[in-house]
Amino acid sequence: MESSLAHALILGIVEGLTEFLPVSSTGHLILAGDLLGFNDARAKVFELVIQTGAMLAVLWEYRARFGRALTGILSERAAQRFWLHLAIAFLPAALLGLAFGSLIKAQLFKPVPVAIAFIAGGLIILWVDRGDRRARVVGVDDMSWLDALKVGVAQAFALIPGTSRSGATIIGGMLFGLSRRAATEFSFFLAVPTLVAAGAYDFWKHRALFSASDVPLFAVGSAASFVAAFLCVRWLIRYVATHDFRPFAWYRIAFGAVVLLTAHFGWVDWSA
Repeated sequence: MESSLAHALILGIVEGLTEFLPVSSTGHLILAGDLLGFNDARAKVFELVIQTGAMLAVLWEYRARFGRALTGILSERAAQRFWLHLAIAFLPAALLGLAFGSLIKAQLFKPVPVAIAFIAGGLIILWVDRGDRRARVVGVDDMSWLDALKVGVAQAFALIPGTSRSGATIIGGMLFGLSRRAATEFSFFLAVPTLVAAGAYDFWKHRALFSASDVPLFAVGSAASFVAAFLCVRWLIRYVATHDFRPFAWYRIAFGAVVLLTAHFGWVDWSA
């Protein structure tokens, strides 16, 4: 049990730190789970549970914003636009996930494809975030429904493990004219319906794998994910005010290269 709880703590921290950074939480969880030997069907259930912890961190950090949006949904135009934009942005990934999710998981949820996606995503970040672009949309409230749809299409690319949901939405948003802060905050907000829907869908599919004996495991992992994600979200908003995402791009490229090298030379057995 102690070993399992330690694994839960480590993976919870990994999830919380990577869910909202453009580095792919799914990719890190696949690789970390492979190294820890925690990559069976039970581990997949665990991963969807700890994603909920990360999502709750966003709800807590932006509780005032979500509270205003909920209370004003029937009477305030700004609140209605907020929910409409989230719904529009959510749809592309939801529809494509339902259509191709099983195929993608069967073919691409493996360390080497993840490493290749890490490198490709890093190169795209270097190309988009070059520092010579002007933002057309300064804040989330300035977005149009078409901006939301474009970000939603970008999020759909995150169905490929290693791409990064937050990376796809943030860099995609910047490519389509959002400021770095607007793209980052909208990525946070879009994580809520995305992670709730994905978690509910996976829970229903794998409900037979849930066991009361796993509650301590889920509790430790979710708590670690919540705390790590909360700290990460607060830090990232301050970071984007004065920095670009290029360090994350180089990290992705280096991380992916290490995985490919260790796989090629057999230094790490990624076959699981």
